[in-house]
Amino acid sequence: MGSPVSGSKRIALLAGPIVAFALIFFYHPDIKHPEIGYTLAIAAWMAIWWISEAVPLAITSLLPVALFPLLSIMDGQTVSAAYFNHVIFLFIGGFLIALAMQRWNLHKRIALNILGITGTGKSRLLLGFMLATALLSMWMSNTATAMMVVPILISVLTEIEPEPAKKRSFSTGLLLGVAYSASIGGVMTLVGTPPNLSFLRIYQVMFPQAPAITFLQWMLFAVPAGLIMLIGAFILLYLKYAKGSKTKAVKDLPIRQMRKDLGPMSREERIVLISFLLMALLWITRSDIEIGTTTIKGWASLFGKPAFINDGTVAIALSLPLFMIPAKGSAGSRIMDWETASHLPWDIVLLFGGGFALANGFRDSGLSLWLGGQLQGLSVLSPIIIILIISLLVTFLTELTSNTATTEMILPVLSGMAIATHTHPLLFMLPATLSASMAFMLPAGTPPNAIIFGTRRVTISEMARTGFWLNLIGAVIITAVVYFIGSAVFKINPGEFPAWAVH
Repeated sequence: MGSPVSGSKRIALLAGPIVAFALIFFYHPDIKHPEIGYTLAIAAWMAIWWISEAVPLAITSLLPVALFPLLSIMDGQTVSAAYFNHVIFLFIGGFLIALAMQRWNLHKRIALNILGITGTGKSRLLLGFMLATALLSMWMSNTATAMMVVPILISVLTEIEPEPAKKRSFSTGLLLGVAYSASIGGVMTLVGTPPNLSFLRIYQVMFPQAPAITFLQWMLFAVPAGLIMLIGAFILLYLKYAKGSKTKAVKDLPIRQMRKDLGPMSREERIVLISFLLMALLWITRSDIEIGTTTIKGWASLFGKPAFINDGTVAIALSLPLFMIPAKGSAGSRIMDWETASHLPWDIVLLFGGGFALANGFRDSGLSLWLGGQLQGLSVLSPIIIILIISLLVTFLTELTSNTATTEMILPVLSGMAIATHTHPLLFMLPATLSASMAFMLPAGTPPNAIIFGTRRVTISEMARTGFWLNLIGAVIITAVVYFIGSAVFKINPGEFPAWAVH
C-alpha cells in the first residue's frame, strides 16, 4: 500500500485543474492569440502540481503531451520530440558512468584518497570532506554523492563523537558541509545537477540562433562560482562549528583502515576510471578553444561534420563499452549490466522532458514574450540589481520546490523578460540556474539536505539558521560571478542586446 496522501496534496490535486480551467474560460491575456492564455493555464496547473507534488513530478511532466495538442498549442509529434534530445542523452550517459563507479566502489576510493591527502585535523577534515563531496558531485548526481559520502563520514564521527551531541557540535558542521558541498559541486559541470541541463536545453529552445554553450565554457564560468561558494561555506561552517569546538581531533586510523579495507584497485575500477577520465577530457576538448587571438582546434574538427557531434554523443559513446567489457568473477558478467543501469532516475528524464515541452509551448505560443512584457517595468533597475533579485527569489523558492521544476518554470519567463527589456538573456538565465541548486535551509530543499537530516544528528532549526546565511552569501556570490566572470566567458555586454535574441 502507498503512503497516505496529505490534505494539502488533495487540495492541490483539485486546485491544479480548477485554476487551469478558470484561466482558460475567464482570463484572456490576448484575444487574438488564445494559445497564450491556454499555455499560461497549463503552466499554472503544472506549477501547482510540481510545487505540491500532488502527483509524482514525472507524471505532472506528461501534461503537455495530452493538453498541448488538444488546445492547439503544439502538435503531438513536436511535443513528444521535446521529451528526448541530446541533453537527455548527456544525462543518461553521465549517469551510467556514475552508476558504474558506485557498482565497483570507485567513488568510495576517490573520497578516501582525498581525505588521505587533506589530513584529519578539524579544519582539514572539514575541508577534506567538502572537497571530496564537491569533486564527486561535479560528475555524479548530488543525491548519489551524499548517499555515498555520509556512511564514510558517520564511521569517522563514531570515532570523535560516539553519541550525537545535543547542542551545536563539530559533527553538525561536518554533516552540513557534506550536504552543502554536494549541491555546490553539482553546479560546476553541465552534468552535475539537472537544472544545468534544463538551462542548456531551454536556452536552445528559446534562442535557436544563439551560440551553443560548450562543456568547457560552462566550467570556465561555473567552477570559479562553485569554488568561491565552497570557500564561503567552509569559512561559515568552520567559524560556527569547528573553531572553539571541544570535539577531540580525529586520528588517522579510521581513514587509513577504510582505505586498507578496500584493498588494491581492481581491474573493473581501473576500466571505469579510464572511461570517466576520458569522458571528462573529451567533453572539455570537443569544441575549439579560443585564447586571445589563438584558436586551439577541438577534436570534433577531425570528423567530417563537427557540428553533428555534441556532449550527448560523447556520453553515450563512452558508456556503451562498459556493457561489453567482461568483468572478473562469474561467467558472462560485464562491467555494467542492466540491473545496475535500471537504477537510472527515469522520473528525472521525464521531468526534463516536461520542462522542455513547456519551454517550447512558452516560445511557440508567445507566452514568454507576453510575460516578459508584464515585467518590463524592471528595466529601470540596474542589471546587477535585477540579477541579485533573481538570485534571491530563486534561492528561496527552491527551498520549497524541486530545483529542476523551479528552473523549468522560471527560465522561459526570464527569457521573455530579457527580450522585453532588451537585456542579454544570459544575465537573467544564468543566476536563476545557479540559484536553483542553492537550497541550504530545509531538508525538503534538496536530497542531500534530506539525507543529512535523516542521520538524526542535525536539527531543522540548526540547518535553517546556517542555511539562511549561506543562501544570502550565495546570492551575492552568484550576482558577482554572473556579472563579471559570466560576462567575460560568454562575451556578454550588459548594455548590448544580441541580434540572435530578436524574435
